[in-house]
Amino acid sequence: MTALGFLYPGHSAEDDYPRIEQLLGSDIRVDLVHTDIGEDAHRVAALREMGSAERLAAGMETLRLTGAETVVWACTSGGFVHGWEGAQDQVRTLARLAGMPASSTSFAFVHAARELGVQRIAVGATYPEDVAELFTDFLRAGGLEVTGMRSSGIITAAEVGTWGEEDVLTLARAADVPDAEAVLLPDTALHTAAHLPLLEKALSKPVLTANQVTVWEGLRLADRRVNAPTLGTLFTREPLVQVRE
Repeated sequence: MTALGFLYPGHSAEDDYPRIEQLLGSDIRVDLVHTDIGEDAHRVAALREMGSAERLAAGMETLRLTGAETVVWACTSGGFVHGWEGAQDQVRTLARLAGMPASSTSFAFVHAARELGVQRIAVGATYPEDVAELFTDFLRAGGLEVTGMRSSGIITAAEVGTWGEEDVLTLARAADVPDAEAVLLPDTALHTAAHLPLLEKALSKPVLTANQVTVWEGLRLADRRVNAPTLGTLFTREPLVQVRE
């Protein structure tokens, strides 16, 4: 059994996690702990506070009891608003608090794009434009080329959590541009786990979504590869074969 730990702010699309756990169809356990969201607002100051060391530490006190082997801060905007270096500091702090390998959804997007071998990406963000631009800056710092970006201008995670399949598909299509090798949907408040096959079929390219890449990142930290095609192209990579001497 591989136990993956996640710190998830508030309550919006957390039901994606048990769904993903079920779709993995393997000996994977997903443990999710909710952190205090503070002000529910996609505004830079509120997002920086949401990912503060104090809030993460409070969540880790609970998560540590689950027996998780890795931990991912399951909040994209609560990572990238600190910039590349600041987000690295955040993850290092989380690893120190947790005593285990740690990462965040922001870095998960960069690692997932590298895993797929894609360089040119388009972004479909639910956030206001200024916050979405910070995400594209973060991706560029990670070596990716952002060829298109669409912002929906939504302020609260609560509103994002009400979006259904058609809303998600509309955002993905609006964000897509011909030269993008993949489309990224960065909000963990957005339900996407059930929609990945439809999204990739409609766009004819890989689609990376926040909760999807977050769980994949937890698996990566645990040195696990799982083939689960219903979770998109990212989960159809061949598992690593490790030879032990």
